[in-house]
Amino acid sequence: MGRLDKAFNFFWKRSFGFPRFKKYGQYRSINFPQFKENPVTGHQLKLPKIGSVLINLHRPIPDGFVVKKVQIVKKASGWYAVICIQSDVKIPSPKPQGKSLGIDLGLEKFIATSQQELIARPKFFVELQSKLRWLQRRLSKKQKGSKNWHKAREKVAKLHENIYNTRKNFHYQVAHHLCDQAQIIFAEDLNLKAMSRGMLCKHTLDAGFGGFLEILKHVAWKRDVYFEKVDPNLTSQTCPNCGVVTGKKALSQRVHECFNCGFITDRDVAAAMVVEQRGLAALGLGVKLPVEEEFIGDVPKKTSRASRRSRKSS
Repeated sequence: MGRLDKAFNFFWKRSFGFPRFKKYGQYRSINFPQFKENPVTGHQLKLPKIGSVLINLHRPIPDGFVVKKVQIVKKASGWYAVICIQSDVKIPSPKPQGKSLGIDLGLEKFIATSQQELIARPKFFVELQSKLRWLQRRLSKKQKGSKNWHKAREKVAKLHENIYNTRKNFHYQVAHHLCDQAQIIFAEDLNLKAMSRGMLCKHTLDAGFGGFLEILKHVAWKRDVYFEKVDPNLTSQTCPNCGVVTGKKALSQRVHECFNCGFITDRDVAAAMVVEQRGLAALGLGVKLPVEEEFIGDVPKKTSRASRRSRKSS
């Protein structure tokens, strides 16, 4: 579906926002949706109406694949060609078998696993915030549209791209590290939109939880690792050893200590262990505790706020 079709469908759905001609420089990409033959020859890319363009080919196109679409993207560091290829080969979905692992995402530690591993959270944006503020101040003092204004704008864009690439590289490294440890990975089905609007919204967006979960899902699929999300309710308030709800903890309380069985561990590690138990119970590979019956089913489900209030009142 082209951009014009998407714009009209969006207009018909919302009844406003009629498509109009865009200004110069508003789009940073262009799509070439179909090709009669392979446009990649050596280190050249042949585009309709443009001709052959020299490219730095990162990897050759595998045998049996056909080029379906090419997208030319302009970034601060240069021009990039995103080539979509297609093949008739069907890859089966990974099956839940083997060693399992539960993970808990947070701001104190980026990831805590059910194997008691803690991965620190690099502060990509916060560390470069002072430099970004300085560049944006210099940009605001330039005359808009001038050559110096364009130079200052490119410096700001390159810094943003550097932050994005550094964060993405870290996410891929962590995703591969997790896939090295287990064949089944469970994570919380977080409400990322609500988290990005809270008091710690800047740090939450800097961590990039949503992007990491998408990368983890993609890496797990490529490496034949089963990935699933579970209900996040009360994961930090449930004891993984006996299943008793210990109550809400303050953010400053970083240790889980059960008053019923005396089990003591890191707060985030305990939540990761609960996530793993819920995932295994939903797949029929683990024991389902009585207190967890409302959070576990054939498919991980969410409980509404009204139902939680009714349970508390009862």
